[in-house]
Amino acid sequence: MAEIVQQRIENRIPEWEQLERVGLFTKKEIKSMLKRATALEYKLHRLIISKVDFIAYIQYEINVLELIKKRRSRIGYTFKKEEIEFSIISRINNIFKRATTKWKNDLQLWLSHVAFCKKWNTKGQLSKVFSSMLAIHPEKPAVWIMAAKSEMEDRNSPESARQLFLRALRFHPESQKVYQEYFRMELLHAEKLRKEQKELEKAEIDVGEYEFPLEIMSGKLAEVVYRDATTKIQGADFILSLLNIAAIFDFTKELQATIIQDLQGKYADHEVTWDFMARRELDAAVGEELQSAKGRASDIARREERCCQVYEEGLNMLNTEAMWTCYVSFCLERFKRKTNVHELKEKVNISTGLRSAVRAVSMDIKEKYLDWSYRVGGYKKARKTFTSLHESRPFSKAFFTRMIQIEKEQVSLPSEKVRTVCGCFPSDLWLEYIREELGPRGQPENCGRIHWRAMKILEGESVERFITQYTLLQTGHI
Repeated sequence: MAEIVQQRIENRIPEWEQLERVGLFTKKEIKSMLKRATALEYKLHRLIISKVDFIAYIQYEINVLELIKKRRSRIGYTFKKEEIEFSIISRINNIFKRATTKWKNDLQLWLSHVAFCKKWNTKGQLSKVFSSMLAIHPEKPAVWIMAAKSEMEDRNSPESARQLFLRALRFHPESQKVYQEYFRMELLHAEKLRKEQKELEKAEIDVGEYEFPLEIMSGKLAEVVYRDATTKIQGADFILSLLNIAAIFDFTKELQATIIQDLQGKYADHEVTWDFMARRELDAAVGEELQSAKGRASDIARREERCCQVYEEGLNMLNTEAMWTCYVSFCLERFKRKTNVHELKEKVNISTGLRSAVRAVSMDIKEKYLDWSYRVGGYKKARKTFTSLHESRPFSKAFFTRMIQIEKEQVSLPSEKVRTVCGCFPSDLWLEYIREELGPRGQPENCGRIHWRAMKILEGESVERFITQYTLLQTGHI
């Protein structure tokens, strides 16, 4: 062991001599580095080695690299990098390789090596690291995607990236993420070629000697990926994810039209299709004649109305909770964009949601509409909303308790206001009404009258449940 360590230390002597000769480190610092490096090397050659020791050695060498970089910048010295930095970087790569060979399944260790290679621009080594990592972790789609992106972005090699994606699909033929990133890569490549061609033509350089494949630049190769992906993977959500990727690029109008046609033809009975088609109405381009504020506002109003019409068409075909949820979510999103209460009423008819046959949708929209009313119009608006909706079934406990909370926040209001809200309660909230009167702001003498009213209004099992809870309250058990 001692001989191996000694040999490794001796191999570093030329590097240290250069550091001292060019003035980046003093003789005292070199002696300190010798001592520290020897100690770290011995730890890596013990009978029982530790991952922590490898990481500590790597971090020490990286710190040395960073310090050299700062000192070069300070003194303005840029020479001898091959004898100094390249030597250190090579050593760090070797330590990483020894570590990943020992702890093959530690993905974080592999990723640390990748990050180091990227930071210090060792592109050749980066490909080797990914190749070794994929041999150990072919079951991880994310690693294939990282490797392909590295070939495309770091090494400017779209062909290598394409080959990696094709290999990834042999391991993961139904991976949505792999197909999405493969599709994106082909479009990025096409965009890059189009930009290069445009720049050459602008500079009046003959593009004949350059290769600009039409099937790539037009997006046809990306369409091939799309066709293959949608053959292997079904679902409106997946098609929409590919459509959203294509929409990023301005040369994909035909491809987008093809995807939308497939979406409407294959998945017209899916809620997400109708949700997309409705929201798409908002994205229509505004003409020059509508560039005034008034013109834009009028145009937005027309597009919002068209969105609602598409949602209504969808509800006629799919009267489901998911369809209602899409519609209600859209309405609430548009509400948040508006501050004028009267204008808002005219924009979207929220009673599409309040009268929904789907219980969960109707209850949810009541609660959110009350919150929105209070936020936008204050207490008076919230009170008016509550008054108009409190008798509309299905009842929601959260709707009533939220109104009580709003009433209590108005410190200047008399407790009678809270009583009027409580008087509207459905069965399971009458007891809370009594608790309110027993509280510091209530009038306990009203409890008997409340009990009488509850017994008169409630029916069936609700009566028995109320009597039991009221008895437990009186005896101090709740």
